[in-house]
Amino acid sequence: MRIGIVVDSACDVPMDFIEQEHVTILPVTVQIGQAVLADMRNEDATRNFLTGETAARAVEADTTPYTVQQVHDLFLSKLVLDYDYVFCICTTRSRSGIFDNAMQASYTILNDYKPVRAAAGNSTPFSLRVIDSQNVFAAVGVMAIEAARLRAAGEGAPKIRSRLEHLALYTQGYMVPPDLHYMRNRIKRRGDKSISFFSATLGTALDIKPILYCNRGETGPVAKVKGFEAAAEKLFDFAASRVRAGLMTPTMSLSYGGDLDKMRTLPGYQRLRDTCAEHNVEMFESLMSLSGMVNVGQGGLVVGFAAEPAKFE
Repeated sequence: MRIGIVVDSACDVPMDFIEQEHVTILPVTVQIGQAVLADMRNEDATRNFLTGETAARAVEADTTPYTVQQVHDLFLSKLVLDYDYVFCICTTRSRSGIFDNAMQASYTILNDYKPVRAAAGNSTPFSLRVIDSQNVFAAVGVMAIEAARLRAAGEGAPKIRSRLEHLALYTQGYMVPPDLHYMRNRIKRRGDKSISFFSATLGTALDIKPILYCNRGETGPVAKVKGFEAAAEKLFDFAASRVRAGLMTPTMSLSYGGDLDKMRTLPGYQRLRDTCAEHNVEMFESLMSLSGMVNVGQGGLVVGFAAEPAKFE
């Protein structure tokens, strides 16, 4: 059975992984003023887009996920021909409309695929499963990487489906945003008032950085640390402690809203890398998606892994 993997472009995984595993991208379109880019996880395009006036106005960005019709057309034109079963792994539905769009499209895809495959001389069934990762950014990447690992191991679609749906409950995403004011203004555009003007102003004045946590579609702060580097170090050290305790997959996923070499100089990074190597956990590092950077801010850090929940210390 030919098994395909589809993710939306807010799923942070390295470009070489996407190419090697033939992962299909559902792009999120970002518009800032008159500038428009469909994010296909092209790192050069992302860097070039977020420069000059466009970068200065990033807080005003509008993001649009692939529509129901676009998902339907992509499957019918390509994926139902290339694969027999497709896993479509989406950013949590609490933060993006892509899961609902893909779910709605799946019904018409399954109704319409037979003539397309028949015309290509294939009369066998086609199936797909849309999975809500219940997480964001690098944490969604954990599930895509696991799907590819299981496929490479020769596991069948039923086992992969069961595994991914179970992992969605235990995938942990942590984030350090670089600028509370920026993030407040972004979420305010979506009608979210969880960060008050007073909190953002005070936090910025005192250089307080929250460490945010996402699991099962719910997001909230788990710590407040003075200074971005100190917050990053605390997050890296916590992630290392979870590696030592034992992860549910051999994967640590990191994404950063800027030059990855800069991320690698942050305190605690090398300790996390060394800990992962000691415990045979592979570390995946990627540039944060374009939609991620306009929502979190350039310079944001995300760490994702799958494990039993643990108190952040």
